[in-house]
Amino acid sequence: MQSLAPAEFEVFREFTIDIDAQNRPEPDVILFRADAWTESTQTRFPSSAVTLAVEVVSTDSVSRDRETKPLKYARAKIPHYWRVESEKGLAVVHAFELEPTVEAYTSVGIFRERMKVSAPFPMDLDVTATKARPSAE
Repeated sequence: MQSLAPAEFEVFREFTIDIDAQNRPEPDVILFRADAWTESTQTRFPSSAVTLAVEVVSTDSVSRDRETKPLKYARAKIPHYWRVESEKGLAVVHAFELEPTVEAYTSVGIFRERMKVSAPFPMDLDVTATKARPSAE
C-alpha cells in the first residue's frame, strides 16, 4: 500500500494511535497525513491525523478487531477502517467508511480477489497477492 499512497500520506505498521488517555490502540497498519510525522523519535499519532486503520485478524484478536476496535476508531472519527481476515486460507478485506451523521462505520465492500476503491485515495489492489494469517474462523 505504501507505494500506492499519494505524497500527502505516510503508511506505518504497528504504530500507536492516541485516541484519548485510556485508548491507545496499535493497528497493524495506519495511513496518516504526512504532516503529522514531526520527529524521528515519535511513537504515536493523534487520531485526527489518521485516515485509515487496518487490522489483520488472528485467532486471538477476533473480538477486538471485529467489535472493540471499530467502535473506538469510529468514536475517534477515523474515516476508514479495513479488517483483513482469512477465508479458507485466503485474505479477504472488509472495508468500512465512517458515516458521519451517526459516527459509525458502514460497509463499502468485501473484497476477495481484487479491491478497487476510490477512498481514502484511488487504488486497485490484488488481494490474492496478500498472505492471510492462520484462520480465525
